[in-house]
Amino acid sequence: MTLMHTYAPPAVVFARGSGSELFDTAGRRYLDFVSGLAVTSLGHAHPDVAAALVAQAGRLWHTSNLYGNELAPEVAATIDRLIGGGGEVFFCNSGAEANECALKLARKWAGPGRHVVVATWDSFHGRTLATLHATGQPAKHAPFAPLPEGFVHVAYDDLDAMDSALDPATVGAVLVEPIQGEGGVIVPSSDYLAGLRRLCTERGVLLMCDEVQTGFGRTGRWFGFQSGPLRPDVVTMAKALGNGMPVGACWARAEVAAAFSPGDHATTFGGQPLAMSAARATLEVMEREDVCRRAQHAGARLRQGLESLPGVREVRGEGLLLAAVLTEGRAAEIASAALAEGLLVNPVRSDALRLAPSLLVSDAHVDEAVGVLSEVCAR
Repeated sequence: MTLMHTYAPPAVVFARGSGSELFDTAGRRYLDFVSGLAVTSLGHAHPDVAAALVAQAGRLWHTSNLYGNELAPEVAATIDRLIGGGGEVFFCNSGAEANECALKLARKWAGPGRHVVVATWDSFHGRTLATLHATGQPAKHAPFAPLPEGFVHVAYDDLDAMDSALDPATVGAVLVEPIQGEGGVIVPSSDYLAGLRRLCTERGVLLMCDEVQTGFGRTGRWFGFQSGPLRPDVVTMAKALGNGMPVGACWARAEVAAAFSPGDHATTFGGQPLAMSAARATLEVMEREDVCRRAQHAGARLRQGLESLPGVREVRGEGLLLAAVLTEGRAAEIASAALAEGLLVNPVRSDALRLAPSLLVSDAHVDEAVGVLSEVCAR
């Protein structure tokens, strides 16, 4: 085995996929309610995205950001419009890189001495050294200490704790997920994000929303922060943007983005034509299919089914980012049993199963998934 042991041995090896279905090397069919961790939001091998990649592969793959390409400005304009306008976009390859861009931008914008970023416990922002420290999970920090300085953590959904931490003399930004995905699909109180916006405005601090998992229709809105009338200063995204092609992006209000000068930040592959062709096609399909409405419809159906399962005490989340919270901490056992029955779900915590199917998932597939989980939970 020549792969580094950064992952557990795989329980199954997949060879192909179509829509919400995957097929292993033996040809067995599986129903995918993980979507590559909320990545393949249009399903596997979507024909429009595949056709765009094939066409672009025959024209131009890569030139470097020393030069321009035709696609990146168009994709950036679409992202800016979906967020609400008035911003600029930096393209990269992953969510961690998008958050790295946001962290550097915050330091440059805030100036010397105001380098501290306040994040929340149980958050997840990436695996680079800086984004790992931003992540509010100390068990992940310990093996890699010392980590870069400049991060403070407070309880999620606690405005009083955030208020106490926001010292304008040292803090430059707040980094927060509109819904905590890896933390167990935790939805904050309805006034939490608006309260963060108010605090950040009062202290002259940036509000940075990590939408890597919640972005592009997953919650039933284009972005999770759009649950209320607020406007972040910075928004990071990745996962669903390329429907499986590695694409990330960091959006910032134009006044904030202006803190960067040429040479302050860069990436070799970010915004290259092949990745942008996938992103453009993905966004076109998302808008045409009205994925926000579809996520609301399918999410309501899935939630109702999950709430009826034996051993489920609560269903958390919005749209098609849901967690079935169990009465007992047997999520890994149930996920393993579901996989044996041909269904992929993610035991994100010992007592929580995360489900994030394609935003184009059919009612029949939702009902099939609930049926499998019903049988497994009953056993």
